[in-house]
Amino acid sequence: MTTRTLGIIGGLGALAGADLFAKLLKSPPARADVARFHFLLEQHPFTGAGVALERGTSMTARKLYVFQASQSFVARRADAILLPCFASHVFRDEIQTELEVPLLDMMAALLRHVRQKADPGRRLGILTSDFVREAGLFERYFDDHYALLYPSPDQQTSLMQAVYGERGLQAGDEAALEQVAQVCRHLQEQGADLLVPGFTELSLVAQRLQRRGIGLLDSNAIYAEHALHYSSPALEQPFKLGIVGGVGPAATVDFMDKVVCNTPAGCDQEHIKMVVEQNPQIPDRTANLLHEGTDPTVALLATCQRLEADGAKAIAIPCNTAHAFVAAIQPYLTTPIVNMLTETIAHIRTRYSGDKPVGLLATAGTVQSRVYHAAAEQAGIRLIAPEPPFQDKVMNAIYGECGVKAGFTEGESKTDLLAAAEHLAQAGAEILILGCTELPLLFPQSHEIELDGRTVALIDPTDILARRCVQLARPA
Repeated sequence: MTTRTLGIIGGLGALAGADLFAKLLKSPPARADVARFHFLLEQHPFTGAGVALERGTSMTARKLYVFQASQSFVARRADAILLPCFASHVFRDEIQTELEVPLLDMMAALLRHVRQKADPGRRLGILTSDFVREAGLFERYFDDHYALLYPSPDQQTSLMQAVYGERGLQAGDEAALEQVAQVCRHLQEQGADLLVPGFTELSLVAQRLQRRGIGLLDSNAIYAEHALHYSSPALEQPFKLGIVGGVGPAATVDFMDKVVCNTPAGCDQEHIKMVVEQNPQIPDRTANLLHEGTDPTVALLATCQRLEADGAKAIAIPCNTAHAFVAAIQPYLTTPIVNMLTETIAHIRTRYSGDKPVGLLATAGTVQSRVYHAAAEQAGIRLIAPEPPFQDKVMNAIYGECGVKAGFTEGESKTDLLAAAEHLAQAGAEILILGCTELPLLFPQSHEIELDGRTVALIDPTDILARRCVQLARPA
């Protein structure tokens, strides 16, 4: 048997929240199968709970309260969350965007119920706060189907007093019942076919009004029924890219910049959501591969798992050498790591023809691990690396005191790398892979270079990885 856990956000109107909780407990489905439903009511002191919701009332504190309570239910693995507050449904979509659990739409439940009671075109009498009326919440849901009637200014003042006054419904005093009844009769006299509440506190007296012949709907009962029969489809979350950062730090920033630059966006909101763990404490990959230094495998996996837990749909590691460890850690993840090396080789295979060798400028760890060579061989590409003296120059360009990892992009670092590049060009390479994510920093915005009297293409795996991640975020 599948259990369902429903969280109820209380405290926005304490009595109304408790009333919804009670109606869930008393509902026939819950009473018939007590082991199936788990109800969680979370209520904290909220200073804005007793404030009359007049026009222009700030919602900031209420939004933060609702979001924090929602996050608490997500952490407790609730299947859905109930929000018994009409004013909060004005901003419900803002909260839902940040949640992976459904925040059940009370207004949609109310509309569905009204459609069963009244044919389209009928007049609905709306009893709600000044704030909700000004926000146009009921128009958003009902305007296309029904004519909406609101109380006159005097009747609206009386209604607000009946809910928020010292002896109002929110204070637990049912002396206000007669005031509410008068407002309902006023709306009926104006031609309302059905009375629809826009205060959850009205559920406290709905049955008593119904016994008087006043057809005011019970929003909490309707919401409870909706929640108990709601089947939770998987919510489609926006694509989020997880980035293992700090390997190295400057390369991470360069990668993020290239993701942004390659994203076709006309405004901030059209860019890709990214979560980065900038973790420079991951042990050096090259030191491990060459000199049996500290193994970075666990640190890489732990970082990826934290990104996965944060909702990443794909993980990018802007470090060529780290890809020597990808095969070991991928089986422990459900989120795919976008393989920069295979994407780079595929790019070369697609964009370039001929049987000339491709030169690899990378750390000695990457070269020795042969991860690039393996990918190239599968694609039928012959890869060549510098001879030892020139490989030493590549390492100095990356790791030396004046190397790019130390923040130098001119001088000795660039001279050494150019010497190694010239060496590969003389060996026949017409394409060079900048196979360490720091190396593109030495050739910003460069796609080719003159070496040994001819033009040699520069391949930037960081840019290729960024473009692939953008494609994943925006499938055609």
